[in-house]
Amino acid sequence: MRALHLFITLLSFGLSVTAQTEKLKKIRVEYAGFVDSDSLRGPGVSVFTRDDTQQVHFTHEGINLYCDQAIYYEKEDFIEAYSNVVMQQGDTINMTAKYAEYSGKTQLAFASGDVVLTEPKSVLTTDTLHFDRIKQQAYYRNKGKVVRDSSGTITSQIGRYYMNTKKYQFVQDVVLVNPEYTLNTTHLDFYTETGHAYLYGPSTIVGEANTIYAERGFYNTNNDTGYFVKNSKINYQNRVFEGDSMYFDRKINFASATNNIKVTDTINNSIARGHYAEIWRAKDSVFITKRALAITVQETDSIYMHSDTLMVTGKPEHRITRAYYNAKIFKSDLSGKADSIHADHKAGLTQLINLKRFSTTDAFTTRRRPILWNLDNQMTGDTIHLISNPKTEQLDSLKVFENAFLISKDTLGTGFNQIKGLRLIGLFEDNELYNVDIIKNAEVINYSRDDNQELIGINKSKSGKINLKIEKDYKIITLIDQVDGDIYPESKFPENARKLRGFDWREEERPKSVEDLFSDDPPLVLPVIKGLGEYVPQEEFFDDALLKRVEDAKPIGTKKDDAQKASRNIPKEALKKADSSKVKPLQQTQKKEN
Repeated sequence: MRALHLFITLLSFGLSVTAQTEKLKKIRVEYAGFVDSDSLRGPGVSVFTRDDTQQVHFTHEGINLYCDQAIYYEKEDFIEAYSNVVMQQGDTINMTAKYAEYSGKTQLAFASGDVVLTEPKSVLTTDTLHFDRIKQQAYYRNKGKVVRDSSGTITSQIGRYYMNTKKYQFVQDVVLVNPEYTLNTTHLDFYTETGHAYLYGPSTIVGEANTIYAERGFYNTNNDTGYFVKNSKINYQNRVFEGDSMYFDRKINFASATNNIKVTDTINNSIARGHYAEIWRAKDSVFITKRALAITVQETDSIYMHSDTLMVTGKPEHRITRAYYNAKIFKSDLSGKADSIHADHKAGLTQLINLKRFSTTDAFTTRRRPILWNLDNQMTGDTIHLISNPKTEQLDSLKVFENAFLISKDTLGTGFNQIKGLRLIGLFEDNELYNVDIIKNAEVINYSRDDNQELIGINKSKSGKINLKIEKDYKIITLIDQVDGDIYPESKFPENARKLRGFDWREEERPKSVEDLFSDDPPLVLPVIKGLGEYVPQEEFFDDALLKRVEDAKPIGTKKDDAQKASRNIPKEALKKADSSKVKPLQQTQKKEN
């Protein structure tokens, strides 16, 4: 009886099987428990209601629509579906809602009330959803949530799903919550098949041990790796890592960066720069190269250290900086150079390690040893240790091991004051060297002057030990144990005897500014950063083509209310855009309604 009743009712509204298969491709009624006409709504309007066995069922161009009750407008080929609405497209897309509308002419759908859109890799929930079957896109503008098992939950104010490319586009107040981190951004393109996320605009990723900031970036939510450009920064609680281009691997706590690197140690008040860097957080290790520069920030005078390669290791309370190959240090009153420099910041110990290069330009030079300059004094030796007070940041003392050699230029003449021996111990006051002890096999050449700075003679002596006290205007040299030597008039002292064996005056190597630290470096050529381009705005969901489709679908000669059914859920701003673009029929109707 129900089937017969349905057949008679369909004939009364002209919905024959022939009509269903004609070129208009109207919506097809597959099943309804009860069918009634609704004269109050106008001619050609039917109400379909489910029975106890199953829901009302419609099909159209590859979709199935189920609901408990539906109102069908024959002339507009338009459905209003109520209660337990289910819309299915193929085997991949399933949407449920409390209410839905669908137009067979425009193939536009609208759903509201606990809307859930399910595809193989994700589930979208929102309050209202627009669905364009021609473009294969779904769109919400009143907040939505997408859940993907391996990636987490994504919420945003506005969102669009591109079904052909399996891509979500989230805009405004975007938040991705994962058990390991939370991502906030203004724009996120997310591919459900691969778990790839593209970030545009100010974005932060906050994890338990780090915070990432970038204004353009990529993140693979499947393996927790990312690539960031444009103002990218990683905060590791006690280190801030910045660079033009950054790579991040959360699983192994690793990050690397290229071009304009800056690593800030917020606890030890130090900065490291370069153009390539790696950070291993689990090992508390930082590796920097390409014009690497470490800066220990002090209140009055920062210390700069440069080398081919810098490595900073150790916990925050015990950092160690290692500078390898052609290492140099500079501050206003102290500079140095060595094959490598090791600085233990907790102990206040800086070690300059022996150079391994040889020179043939000077007969007395056997190798280019580590060197320090303090004011007018040059000190060299096989190894040099600088000891400072970690709390006051003031130099305390220095030790030169093996082949110690101290040189200063005579204040008025062309000669050089020299002291050499096996070892040297120096003491500092206010960062100035004021006391020096040369221990074992000590030798001295000194240009002695009176109070009027007149040259008395040249002292050349040997002893077991020499003590040198340095005052502002004069020096006091004391020879201790087995003294052998004398003071000679300048005229009686041969030129070839005025330099001790091993003499090597290296003033031309002395860094006199931060820029001088890079004087030996080859020209810097930075790699061109490629990868993520600038954000290209997507076309609007309610574009001109969609609005024209809606306009063209309106039956000629219908009442205004009936004519607007297919467009009544299109946002006003989109309809105003159509107004301004002179879509005349839509423009005229909209003006009347306003």
